[in-house]
Amino acid sequence: MSTTSATAATKPAPKRGKPPASDRSRAENRLGQRLVAPAVVVMLLVTAWPMFQALYLSLFRYRLTSPDDKEFIGLSNYGTVLTDPLFWQDTWNTVLIMVVTVAIELVIGFAFAMVMHRIVFARGAIRTSILIPYGIITVVSAYAWQFAFSLNNGFVNAWFGWLPWISADTNWFGSHWPAMFAIMVSEIWKTTPFMALLLLAGLSQISEDMIEAAKVDGATWWQRLFKVILPNMRAAIMVAVLFRALDAFRIFDNIYVMTRGAQDTESSSFLTYRQVIEQMQLGLGSALSVLLFLSVLLLAALIVKLFKVDLAQARGEG
Repeated sequence: MSTTSATAATKPAPKRGKPPASDRSRAENRLGQRLVAPAVVVMLLVTAWPMFQALYLSLFRYRLTSPDDKEFIGLSNYGTVLTDPLFWQDTWNTVLIMVVTVAIELVIGFAFAMVMHRIVFARGAIRTSILIPYGIITVVSAYAWQFAFSLNNGFVNAWFGWLPWISADTNWFGSHWPAMFAIMVSEIWKTTPFMALLLLAGLSQISEDMIEAAKVDGATWWQRLFKVILPNMRAAIMVAVLFRALDAFRIFDNIYVMTRGAQDTESSSFLTYRQVIEQMQLGLGSALSVLLFLSVLLLAALIVKLFKVDLAQARGEG
């Protein structure tokens, strides 16, 4: 009897299964599938053929300057790309730009979202003014920042010459890291309002009663931020980071306008552009585009996995 009791006491408790989805959750899933179905069909019709065409061309040695020499080489293009140091250098540049810009945009965008959420006086005017940079075409903003960092006419050297690492003759596009800094600044200025807009939507969903209850319990501002506000904004933060990371990973316009890839500032998208448009290497360019597409899919999966957002709980069903 004692042996049986001891065995029962040491036996691990059975794992709790995942609770069944509620009727509301299933109904919302069905409604969501019906709503997105037309968009998915249109996207497949528009993108499926170019995607399969790129995959097909990536298996050939094919250059537009000699179309009659098209030759099937299997996965050799992928081997050429993956063993080329330039590909990894451009991938490193892309990842660096993505990580730095998205991290800074998340902090500044959250500050802007807090201001737009709490401001009472002239709320519409303030929100509109914050969103102005995002409304400017990327090429136009890139040219503006290229002029700002210009050695002869730019205002950056004149306004910030009091900093020890900036002088009147600082050539921002003369070496790698200053050029990368200029590209990141232009990207952050342009897309931070988009991040702020997404975070504002999440901030608006937080109940004021929860924040007031935390105040009554004696929580400081930082405690309310990290214990109440940010945990309840996890879904909104995930969406904002996901959208911006995927967009930043495909950065092209700023680099094309500001440096043309000089000073080792190429991105993966710019490398693909050079292979397809400038060198007319459709085989290698298609392999690069396929690898870029797979990288974007992997990045999206990693971000979703990292945040571990329970959408049912975010809707208040948990």
